[in-house]
Amino acid sequence: MKNEKVNMLWIILNSLFLVVFNILFYVLGGMERPASVWISYCFIHFAYFMLLVTPKLIRPGKSAAVFSFSLFSISSAYFLMEFFIGFAFIVISLHAYKDALLVQLAIAGLYGVVLVSNMIANEHSADAEEKRQPQIDYVKKASAQMKDLLERVTGTDAKKKGRVGL
Repeated sequence: MKNEKVNMLWIILNSLFLVVFNILFYVLGGMERPASVWISYCFIHFAYFMLLVTPKLIRPGKSAAVFSFSLFSISSAYFLMEFFIGFAFIVISLHAYKDALLVQLAIAGLYGVVLVSNMIANEHSADAEEKRQPQIDYVKKASAQMKDLLERVTGTDAKKKGRVGL
């Protein structure tokens, strides 16, 4: 029950931007707008959608927090950049749509390259971490066994010799 409430609160929080943005967009400008404005409107929504989808792109594991920080930083930067550039195109309201389309398409393409490159790097890091984990576990287990053996040793000379080697 508690999880459902938290999930509902997250849905409400994530929807607030869309609700406020769309109400302002339609109340202040109406439906009759040039194509450049609608292109900007769509790109802003796409950027926000990508920000919301970012958690699904994170590989679970020990380093998920590190991976999520980098991906969220990229998606947040893209959203903010797209919002301000898209907003500028909406305010300017150009009748020629090509400038708005090309600028925002270039930004989206750059975002895609940076995001996917970072995801590839995260995958390589996670794979290396998975390969290294059994080795770390072996060293920890061997150290615990050695400590146990040293504690069982009787005689002060033997204990001193055993600890000197460590």
